[in-house]
Amino acid sequence: MDMGGHQQRRLDQHVGAVALGPLDAWMTCLHPRQQAIVTRNYAGPARISGPAGTGKTVVALHRLRYLARNSDGPLLFTTFVQNLPQVRQTSFRRFAPEVADRVQFTHLQAWARGFLADRGRVVNVDRAQVNIAFNRAWSANKVLGRLAPQPQYWQDEIDRVIKGRGITTLDEYLRVTRPGRTRRLSPAQKAQVWRFYRAYQRNLAERRLYDNNDVVALALKELGTRPLERPYAAVVVDEVQDITLTGLRLLRQLAGDGPNRLLLVGDGQQQVYPGGWRLSEAGIPIKGRGEVLRINYRNRANILAFAQRFDAKNEVDDLDDDPGGAPAVTLRDVECANPGGEVHRWRGPVADLPNALVDAVRALPVPLAQTALITSGRRDVNRCATILRQAGIPVSRLGEFTGQPGDAVKENTVKDETLRIGTVHNVKGQDFRAVLAVVFPHDKNANSPVERENRELRARQHLVSATRPRDYLWWAEVEQPRREA
Repeated sequence: MDMGGHQQRRLDQHVGAVALGPLDAWMTCLHPRQQAIVTRNYAGPARISGPAGTGKTVVALHRLRYLARNSDGPLLFTTFVQNLPQVRQTSFRRFAPEVADRVQFTHLQAWARGFLADRGRVVNVDRAQVNIAFNRAWSANKVLGRLAPQPQYWQDEIDRVIKGRGITTLDEYLRVTRPGRTRRLSPAQKAQVWRFYRAYQRNLAERRLYDNNDVVALALKELGTRPLERPYAAVVVDEVQDITLTGLRLLRQLAGDGPNRLLLVGDGQQQVYPGGWRLSEAGIPIKGRGEVLRINYRNRANILAFAQRFDAKNEVDDLDDDPGGAPAVTLRDVECANPGGEVHRWRGPVADLPNALVDAVRALPVPLAQTALITSGRRDVNRCATILRQAGIPVSRLGEFTGQPGDAVKENTVKDETLRIGTVHNVKGQDFRAVLAVVFPHDKNANSPVERENRELRARQHLVSATRPRDYLWWAEVEQPRREA
């Protein structure tokens, strides 16, 4: 009897049955090939990597249940994405209710704020006031705008390089290589950036404010001074590629030493923030403890083929501590488990977008509640939301989605008939039967190092958007307005 063929047929039947079922079946039905990772014993920190749709989070949640059943003490599931922990908690409670109360689900900044508050240190993180502090520093700067006119570029430099890497002196900043940042800075230019950063810090201090990076750094320092009285039995980190180097150091210290204490889950191709790092910089060795998933179970074949077109550059390491380990796997390398799928493309001027978008929503082959509209920024989200509301189509914000069926904002009365809408940052780690993706034009300067970096970042963001749907994708590209001669 051909046992190998029999086993393969069972696997194919399993995949086929789940592919036809509800979306959350992927979260509760573990593929047999992934079971070994769930129960494997790791002598130290471990990492699960793999392209979009390969079941990384499914494996991580099942491993979380396995660790909860085989340990004492609390466990932590965390990530950089604000709304994702609630979504994961909803899924976890469905298939692991017996241990659900043992696991804390929270995003990293919220954990850090709560930890500091428990230690008697309440920090004021008023986003609007923090933005004012930044804008004041930017208005006073007369140099950096000539290097890169977008203030967001320099906000990212502070968030992802200076504070994100825990740099505290100009000498450190002068030596850093700035991975993931293609715009090179001379020592004199770095000195200008440092003056700008110090002005921003003074503005925060005057108002007794902290930004999210400050909170993570304070928590890291406090934890080093006095560890947790009741340590976590295990820490699982999802979407790890979006966490800063300082955040990784905090998680490393939070998990502590010992077997099966820290599990990192992510994919560098899905990094939606600038910058980059190597795990070795955070003191996290994973040699011999890196798992790579290679089969896409989420996206049907036509959708996967469309998403594979994006040249998404990985700016974080893949198993770099293990020279003899498995090579990095990109979305173009995966095997597709599900045939079929529909992809429809639209391209046109912004004046034609309202009719095209409304027509696309009304032609959806799946219910609104199983659909998401994704675009790049908050302004674009508001623009699309206005179009849909004027057409009588109810919408809810992806940032308020918790994984419960029919989640919607309060003003919507028919929860099961609500289209969820948000940025690519809001949709990280989530799945839908259908996705409407709207790409608005950007100012482009092909010779600008900053624009080259932005193109790489947008390619990763587009890959994330294109890999969210299982069955149906409508991809819209708004044309750049022509300039009059």
